[in-house]
Amino acid sequence: MLRLLKNLLGATSKPAYKQLFKEGAIIVDVRSKGEFESGHIQGSINIPVDQLRNNLPKLKEKNKPIITCCASGMRSASAKVLLLSQGFKEVYNGGGWQNLKNNL
Repeated sequence: MLRLLKNLLGATSKPAYKQLFKEGAIIVDVRSKGEFESGHIQGSINIPVDQLRNNLPKLKEKNKPIITCCASGMRSASAKVLLLSQGFKEVYNGGGWQNLKNNL
C-alpha cells in the first residue's frame, strides 16, 4: 500500500526506463495525434489522454509495465493516475517524450 501511494505521488526514485523498456514495457504517448506525428519514440503507442479511458483494451495486460509520456509530463501524470485507478499494476510517468527518449 505504501509503495502504491509513493508511486501515485511520484515520491519514488527515478525508474530505470532503459531497463524497463528492454524488458518489454509499453510506452504510451498521450499527446494528440498531430503532436505524435511530429515526432515520437519508436515503438510507442499513441493514445491521447482524453481518449485513454475508452482505449484501455489496447493495453491488454494489466501486469505489464507501462511508461506514459507527453510533451512536458503533465498529461502523462494524469494518464498514470487513470491507469492505476483502472487496475494497471506498474505505471511510470516518463515525463516529456524527448527526455524519455534520451533515457532509453
